[in-house]
Amino acid sequence: MLAAGLAARGIPVSVFGPSRTGGDLGVAAVDGVEFAPVEFGDRPRAGDAVAVLRLRRLLGAGGVAVAHAHGLRAGALAVLSLTGVRGPGRRPGPGRRPALAVTVHNAPPVGAVVPVLIYRVLELVVARGADIVLCVSGDLERRMRAAGARRVARAVVPAAVVPGAVAPGAAPSAGVPSAGVPPPAAGRPVVLAAGRLVPQKGFCTLLEAAVSWQDMDPRPLVMIAGEGPLGAGLRRRAQVLGVDAEFLGRRGDVPALLAAASVFVLPSLWEGQPLILQEALRAGAAIVASRAGGIGDLTGGDAAVLVPPGDANRLGAAVRSVLEDSRLADRLRAAAVRRAAGLPSADDAVAAVLAAYSQVPGRGRP
Repeated sequence: MLAAGLAARGIPVSVFGPSRTGGDLGVAAVDGVEFAPVEFGDRPRAGDAVAVLRLRRLLGAGGVAVAHAHGLRAGALAVLSLTGVRGPGRRPGPGRRPALAVTVHNAPPVGAVVPVLIYRVLELVVARGADIVLCVSGDLERRMRAAGARRVARAVVPAAVVPGAVAPGAAPSAGVPSAGVPPPAAGRPVVLAAGRLVPQKGFCTLLEAAVSWQDMDPRPLVMIAGEGPLGAGLRRRAQVLGVDAEFLGRRGDVPALLAAASVFVLPSLWEGQPLILQEALRAGAAIVASRAGGIGDLTGGDAAVLVPPGDANRLGAAVRSVLEDSRLADRLRAAAVRRAAGLPSADDAVAAVLAAYSQVPGRGRP
């Protein structure tokens, strides 16, 4: 989105990243954008030295005014690749270090000691090495300032508007099933969640919360869209708990699923600015979510019922209140549509990064 938006404004753009990711995102097919593969994974490894050297050659070849890395892993690699290169100047050229912007998209993991320590190291490297750090939520801004970042600003991250979303001002859905949505048992309310099946997303908490709905008649059906390493474990957990849950896998009709759901639940243990939440707001969904990261910034005080992360009892009670109180559900849906009308657009995001680039001393138009 940013690459296409900058290129459309006449700004030359190169994208460096894993070849598979570049292909999945279709970056190479964007007019005015060049793509060069730089292979690295989502965790530190010995091969990162090769990625750093390749980035150093690409960024030091001349003509790069601003390097913008997304995520702490990419940000740390960019910092290391620019170490020792002369500082930023007004005219990019060979040996002249580009200004470095890094967008931090996610909060630190919860629990395991090693991932937390790795995150902290990456955080310190980025904070000390980037010219400006953009954060998707207020808690991340505070963390990066505490880590020593020189300039910190809020990142604008819009979710793409996709077919099936509710237009601003339109009447919200009342949980009527849409075409392509798996039909639940007759008359049963659907509690929907969507996202990668990883610990961060808190789907185990959702399944534990669902135990408290077993006495309801009709009994709610949990639907989880997404795929990931916890898929098999979550299925087993649902069976052990006696919870009716359907795992839908990867879906291309998320707006339809959102429109059909009685309640959309985002039970994340930690978050940044989740795109699925923007999609839920646009769909006019009745939302229950954890009060993690930037979630509250997106929903405000009235477009969701917010509960503490990881609290299955509070989550279960909140979902039940929405299922049993149609007026509360209607208020949430109406508030979601109002909130969606103020969500940022792709143009807003491009304008925001251009403004961020201009904050770096010695930098004008990229």
